[in-house]
Amino acid sequence: MATVSQVTIRRARRDDVGHIVAMLADDPLGGPRERLEDPLPQAYFDAFERVAGDRNIQLVVAEDGKGAVVGCLQLCILPGLSSQGASRGLLEDVRVASHCRSRGIGEQLVQWAVSEASAKGCKLVELLTHHTRVDAQRFYERLGFARSHLGMTLRF
Repeated sequence: MATVSQVTIRRARRDDVGHIVAMLADDPLGGPRERLEDPLPQAYFDAFERVAGDRNIQLVVAEDGKGAVVGCLQLCILPGLSSQGASRGLLEDVRVASHCRSRGIGEQLVQWAVSEASAKGCKLVELLTHHTRVDAQRFYERLGFARSHLGMTLRF
């Protein structure tokens, strides 16, 4: 592994949306789903406002020492009745800028999210990763996540 990069993790701001969308689009699965246009489609900003206004969702970015956005993730706190009324944390859209991978940034983001979920009373943290993302699966297993479910998707 390359030298570990220390990052600052903070809530995403509206002016981070372009950086986040670029990271979401920067892979074979995300590329076809996203629209990197100048200007970005308004739908991204509308979605950001909905996410930012939801007290159970935290969209965060990782900034390097120069203030550049180099990673992101979304933590959703889901209240529920199962497991004796336990809440769970759901990690979504964990991304690190391609030129910054293998520097420990993703690990810092995930560890932040796990700590945050625990502090908010969650009894577990879960995530989905596409079955073709073998490197991501190894990464999450190294951080202590275990394969537990079969995920299914219905797109509209």
